[in-house]
Amino acid sequence: MKLKNILFVVHDIEKSKEFYRTLFGLEVVSDFGENVILTEGLVLQEKKLWEDYIEKAVTIGGNDAELYFEENNIDGFLNVLENSNFSIEYLNKCIEHDWGQRVIRIYDPDKHVIEIGETMDYVVRRLLKSGMTVEEVTKKSRMPYSQVELIAQNKF
Repeated sequence: MKLKNILFVVHDIEKSKEFYRTLFGLEVVSDFGENVILTEGLVLQEKKLWEDYIEKAVTIGGNDAELYFEENNIDGFLNVLENSNFSIEYLNKCIEHDWGQRVIRIYDPDKHVIEIGETMDYVVRRLLKSGMTVEEVTKKSRMPYSQVELIAQNKF
């Protein structure tokens, strides 16, 4: 068995398709009108259709799950968000976690949580470039010493 897709229930499928295409580069794989499959396994389904299927009302904005994307140019992505035609609601604009990873959290148009974070190998490289030793980066990033050492040697 393998996980194939993640489905998000949305109010306006066209707006959601444009949001994920414009900001995250996802493309439509299959478009069935009220149900759309995007690249990376994200499926969007109109709220009314989903409620008909499950015979229950949908509650939007539960803050109990998120999509996670990786982007090493966090500042550039913040600029894309600020200059987009979407009204972006931030959970946090940009924070740096204790382990050194910079992340942004936003809502999509239907209040699904999206996190955009740097890859951990990028974090390790950034910390090493700042002058930290392999030992210091290992402690801060919580990555295994052997992996940090490989990154430092440009072998990872």
